[in-house]
Amino acid sequence: MPRVCFELKVRPDRIEEYIERQANVWPEMRDALRNAGWTNYSLFLQNDGTLVGYVEVDDFERALKAMSTQEVNTLWQSEMAEYFVGIKSAPDENLHPLREIFHLD
Repeated sequence: MPRVCFELKVRPDRIEEYIERQANVWPEMRDALRNAGWTNYSLFLQNDGTLVGYVEVDDFERALKAMSTQEVNTLWQSEMAEYFVGIKSAPDENLHPLREIFHLD
């Protein structure tokens, strides 16, 4: 299964609130992600607000497109946008995969 990693920046003054929101992702949002093919999806956060996401998905662009048609995603992205630095649109429109340069297996 292809792996995708991406990075965003959480506003330092909103880190604790962001962590709380992620601990309470709506069940409908979780279901939408699974139905769109997102598997083994994880987020990692550094103290400076650097957020690293990891997901295994057959086709990342297709999975993003599938999510873009979901009302729950539109609502979630709208609410989450205020937590990020340097984006001018929905957070999921700013997920640019990092190039994988090593994998042990």
